[in-house]
Amino acid sequence: MTVQKTTVLPTVAISTSESPDMAALGLSEAHLRDAMAELALQLLSSGSSLAYGGDLRSDGFTELLFDLVTRYRGHPHHAGKITVTDYLAWPVHIQMTADDLTAFSAGHEGSADLVFLARDGTPLAQERRLELPRHEPDESEWTEGLTTMRLAMRDQTQARIVLGGRVAGYKGRMPGIAEETLLSLESRQPLFLLGGFGGCARDIAETIGLVDPWAGSRSDWTERPSFERYTPSDLYNGLSDEENAVLARTPHIQQAVTLVSQGLRRIFSTGL
Repeated sequence: MTVQKTTVLPTVAISTSESPDMAALGLSEAHLRDAMAELALQLLSSGSSLAYGGDLRSDGFTELLFDLVTRYRGHPHHAGKITVTDYLAWPVHIQMTADDLTAFSAGHEGSADLVFLARDGTPLAQERRLELPRHEPDESEWTEGLTTMRLAMRDQTQARIVLGGRVAGYKGRMPGIAEETLLSLESRQPLFLLGGFGGCARDIAETIGLVDPWAGSRSDWTERPSFERYTPSDLYNGLSDEENAVLARTPHIQQAVTLVSQGLRRIFSTGL
């Protein structure tokens, strides 16, 4: 009897933000945005869904993902289906007025599923959210709200991809990319570290032994020592240590996309 393969299509979390190392690497911020776009398009074209813990800036990575989904809405894998879920932490959305949130939601209807989270990370019905007055969140709201958002996102996704990431000027208990990565490692969620664009992702890859230290290495950001107990074998992403080392070094997004796709196929393809 012929054994056929079927693929269980995962929801993949993408963790990214600006990298402080782009200039040192001879790259610009546009390279990081292009890399994320190429990666997202490949995942969407393969039938995967995407998740992002975003903000509502008009020029941010959230908007980039929404634009990609709009372009991909007619693809046969996704006809009539939501393909991106944007998790909005309490301190992010509580700063917006009801009118602004209504307009934002209407402008992205059909291209993204917006999940408004309470301070404890539980989903808020949009009607309930619109009843709440806006206010400026304090430091404790930022710390708790960002962590609970990342926990909620981890629990609703099957793999995570990490690239770039600032390690200074962040809100919360540690850099956002670091916290999302650490939660994935702690739960053995398949994790892909794209370190070729520097930033937090590169620092983590260095800490767990995938790449050697370089001139831009930083050892002083909060919670970096928490990654010292992990090794490449803790990534559970379907790639060998050698393949993960290439993924952690390459600035070539097509090579990175090929490796991520290969790892996802190995994890989520099953015999029937």
